[in-house]
Amino acid sequence: MSILDTIIIAIVEGLTEFLPVSSTGHMIIAQNILGVPSDDFVKAFTFIIQFGAILSVVVLYWKRFFRLNTTPAPEGAGAFKRFLHKYDFYWKLFVAFIPAAILGFLFNDAIDAMLESVEVVAVTLILGGIFMLFSDKIFNKGSEETTLTEKKAFNIGLFQCISMIPGVSRSMATIVGGMAQKLTRKAAAEFSFFLAVPTMLAATLFKMLKLFTDENSALVLKENVDTLIIGNVVAFIVAMLAIKFFINFVTKYGFKAFGWYRIVVGGAILAMLLTGHNLTIA
Repeated sequence: MSILDTIIIAIVEGLTEFLPVSSTGHMIIAQNILGVPSDDFVKAFTFIIQFGAILSVVVLYWKRFFRLNTTPAPEGAGAFKRFLHKYDFYWKLFVAFIPAAILGFLFNDAIDAMLESVEVVAVTLILGGIFMLFSDKIFNKGSEETTLTEKKAFNIGLFQCISMIPGVSRSMATIVGGMAQKLTRKAAAEFSFFLAVPTMLAATLFKMLKLFTDENSALVLKENVDTLIIGNVVAFIVAMLAIKFFINFVTKYGFKAFGWYRIVVGGAILAMLLTGHNLTIA
């Protein structure tokens, strides 16, 4: 990968990771246009630069991400209940993270095998896009008064598991999950960003652990540290801008534009396949 390839792919990652448009689908198109081969390093690169995207959420929502519940605990609550009350935000994130953590661990090989299918990505992009055209009408019943309970957090976590199907988009699945729990579009999107931190961090660390246990892969990563640093910095900056844009846009206009966009991207991938392009997933 050249420096230009590195920057472009990192921009694609930063732009699409938190939008409901599937970063996987965009990686396929970007790599094909750039002519970047899907070798072991490129596969590792697309995972590792997620660190930059994750960090953007923590920095952008610093005060809200590092917070404790300072309100009085319910009267008569035991020590454990008081602990959960104090760390309420992190507890609900953990509860929402549990379903994907369990299924991801149990079915990691099956998910990786499914990820090899570009056709699956294209079809789910289009189907997800069609769904998003109507999602505002179906789930537009959110209220500012809705409280995120443990049950609601767990249900959002179940929706997140749908994103294990390539092309679905983790962001889309969790935002729709939040709206299904009567959260507003903005609140659902923000919780989706928060949930991305433990989910993406765990997935990235798991993949990196597998890479570092292989001598050849570990050596390749060490030889390309500068590329990884550039990719993470670019992904961090672009993801911050993308998150700010998305929150403002979706609050005002909803998801229909993203639905049409997904249909176009999925259609573009299918068109490239039908015209003989050999597409691979990093």
